[in-house]
Amino acid sequence: MAYTEATADTLTTGPTLGNDEVVDVLNDLLENARDGEYGFRACAEEVKDPATKQLFASRAEQCRQAGVELIALIATYGGTPASGGTASGALHRGWVHVKGSLGANSELSILESCERGEDTAVARYRKALKQNLPLEVRRVISMQADGTQRNHDQIRDLRDAARTRE
Repeated sequence: MAYTEATADTLTTGPTLGNDEVVDVLNDLLENARDGEYGFRACAEEVKDPATKQLFASRAEQCRQAGVELIALIATYGGTPASGGTASGALHRGWVHVKGSLGANSELSILESCERGEDTAVARYRKALKQNLPLEVRRVISMQADGTQRNHDQIRDLRDAARTRE
């Protein structure tokens, strides 16, 4: 579901978050974006199909761009950007590489791993959008959330298609 400015008042109530809380929300999403970037790059390294490899590389670049936008917002609100992704994201990427080195990484397996990562990303954006954020922050986060949902849905559809082939 796409966010619209008309629904902004119905999403949250109470005072807008202070700068420190806004920076915390943004840093959580920055870590999420980095997890996505690194995760999609890991998946691109493990797949053989050129179209799937390109898809993952494109998604990694979208996540990198989202991170750039979040870093700019963090600076605007006087914060310091988080330095990396999450520990769970690193474990997830490690698992993708381990499976690849053992030859267990089918296209389906990779797509299932990506979808799990996108499930996490969608949930983090939903959590952020429940916060009473300043309008300009909400606009950026909402656009990124919409993109994350589209990524999730595309990966899910590719996963479903791969299941029918296997």
